[in-house]
Amino acid sequence: MADAAQDLQRWIPRLLAAWRASRGRPSAPSPAPLRGAKEVRGQAPPRHERGRGGPHGRFSPRGPGATARPPADVLAPDELREVAAGVGRLSRGLTRERELAGARYLDDERLLGAYLLFYWPTSYLQARGTLSELPRRPRSVLDLGSGPGPMAFAALDAGAAEVVAADRSARALATARALAVDAGEPIATREWNPSRGRPLAELAGGRRFDVVIMGHVLNELFAEGERRSGGPSDELVRRADLLAEAAGLLAPEGSLLVVEPALRDTSRALLRVRDLLVARGFAVRAPCLFRGACPALLRETDWCHAERPIEPPPLVAQIGKAAGLRKEAVKMSYLVLAPPGAAWAEPPPGRVFRIVSEPLPSKGRLRYMGCGPEGRLGLSLQEKHVTDGNRRFASLLRGDVIEIVGAEPRGDGLALAEGSTVRIVADAGRPVPSAPPAREPGPARDP
Repeated sequence: MADAAQDLQRWIPRLLAAWRASRGRPSAPSPAPLRGAKEVRGQAPPRHERGRGGPHGRFSPRGPGATARPPADVLAPDELREVAAGVGRLSRGLTRERELAGARYLDDERLLGAYLLFYWPTSYLQARGTLSELPRRPRSVLDLGSGPGPMAFAALDAGAAEVVAADRSARALATARALAVDAGEPIATREWNPSRGRPLAELAGGRRFDVVIMGHVLNELFAEGERRSGGPSDELVRRADLLAEAAGLLAPEGSLLVVEPALRDTSRALLRVRDLLVARGFAVRAPCLFRGACPALLRETDWCHAERPIEPPPLVAQIGKAAGLRKEAVKMSYLVLAPPGAAWAEPPPGRVFRIVSEPLPSKGRLRYMGCGPEGRLGLSLQEKHVTDGNRRFASLLRGDVIEIVGAEPRGDGLALAEGSTVRIVADAGRPVPSAPPAREPGPARDP
């Protein structure tokens, strides 16, 4: 996530400038365009482009009657109070009472501004942290339910050449266009309102995309429906239908990326939709290694989500502190689906698991939950059995894919011993290598 965090930091002054422009307030100049000749990726802009003043681009009045410009990467006290209030309302409405789920909150100028400065950076990092798991870099991307474009711009920064952002909020799309102009990024926008039932093929105009993104959209669509004679609710079936339709817009090697909040209810709902699509023959590219019905749904207390540790940009940390919210990690539930008819990738050889929990220490023992081709199992190692071969077990992160050799069945899972070994197959957020294809038998050799 280091490169993504650096790229995000260059967006912060632009987000602040866009917000201040919408409020009719002065702002420090934005950095040079991201794809311009004056900036090299991974390096800070030249000093003459950073703005005058201190390390945060603060401007001082020059002469009588001059007005001080606010800092370029943090909020002034009066700005902070306004934005923190909006972030608090969004947090309550989307993660607690959820009365804003499905509402047109991005049409509200103050809520859009709060989203832009606090949730936009998080969504950007979520997209970068999941696009990095794709087997190949996308060139063309359709972002459905894009809002002001955090995942669309993340796709561009991840190497996409063309992106279409589609949303029902004209105000959010106008903000995305303003950011694109300011940054010199190529982005097209389209109006898309899923409640109107227009075929997605009309939106795509006959095109196929390397990636279709739906970020924080699915959980806000379709009112709670009645359960069908013990089966899935209408709500879940309609969500599965929409994802199947979106997958139909993919190029042959494309991927449908779905990102949802890491809340228990929204995560479990996504897993149920996953199971509906798997039953229809869809293959999951990430994060699942297990091809059957999701084992995390067996117990109501379980769910599956990803977590990437981060150090938030100063702006996000400032707002989070004022709003009583912390952003020490990027959390999300996500799903990467292959196009219709594509096969599941063969898992890496050996006994492999994706770590799907935080470390679960107990007296003299460390434990994780792992999920692999054989299902969801507890994995444990006692301190007295730690050796050079299995020491890596103590520093695993949620999302890592590992191979274990020499573990024995114990209770509800596997216990590692002194002779066990642990190997990292893929770090969290990186593609999982597939098993090499089986060789065709060659012609018999003459003795």
